[in-house]
Amino acid sequence: MKIYIIYLVIIFLLTTCVQQNNKDNAIRTSSTNLRCKEVDSSKQVTSSIYNDCIRRCAINYGVDASLVKAIIQVESNYDPTVISKSNAVGLMQLKADTAGRDAYRLKGWKGEPSIYELKNAVVNIDLGTAYLSILQKQLEGIINPKTRRYAVIVAYVNGLSALLKIFSIDRSYAIEKINKLSPDQFYQYIQSHHPSAQAQRYLSKVNSIYVNQD
Repeated sequence: MKIYIIYLVIIFLLTTCVQQNNKDNAIRTSSTNLRCKEVDSSKQVTSSIYNDCIRRCAINYGVDASLVKAIIQVESNYDPTVISKSNAVGLMQLKADTAGRDAYRLKGWKGEPSIYELKNAVVNIDLGTAYLSILQKQLEGIINPKTRRYAVIVAYVNGLSALLKIFSIDRSYAIEKINKLSPDQFYQYIQSHHPSAQAQRYLSKVNSIYVNQD
C-alpha cells in the first residue's frame, strides 16, 4: 500500500511539473511570436514600441487594437514596471487574482500569473487583451458596438457587476435597458449614475484617446 501511495504521489508531481512547463513554454512561445522589443524604461515610451504585440494579440482574441492602446496609455502610460497601490501590475494594470486568473482560465491554465510575469510586456498585453475578450463575450448582448465598447471600458476598470447593477440586479434586464439607450445616452448615464467617480473619469479618458488615435 505504501509503495502504491508513493507511486501516486510521484505521478502527481510529474503531472504538475509537466503542466507548469507547458505554461512556461506557452509564455515563452508567446513572447517569441509577438516579437516585442525590450525597452529602456528610462526613456519615453510610445505605443509604436508595442504595436506588433498589440496587433497580434488583438487579432488573436478578436479585440479592437485601438482600444488596447488607449487602455495601456491610461493605465500605465506604457511603463511595464508600474505597480499600483492595489497591486495592479504592468502595462494594462492587471490584478493577478482577478483579471489575471480569468485570463489564465481562458487559456486553459491553472492558478494566476506572478508579478514577474505581469511585468513582462508581452505577457501583460496578451493576458490583458484576453481579459478584454472575456468582457466582450459577457457583454455581447449589447447590440450597438459603440455602446458595447463603452461598457467594456467601464467593466475593465470597475467590474462587470458594478456596471450592470446601475441598470438592474437582473443581468438580462440590465442588458435590455442598455439596448434601449443610444451610445451617447449610455455614456451620459454612466457619468451621472455610476457610483464610482473613477469609472466615470476612466471612460472619459480612454474614449478620448481612442477616438483621437490615427
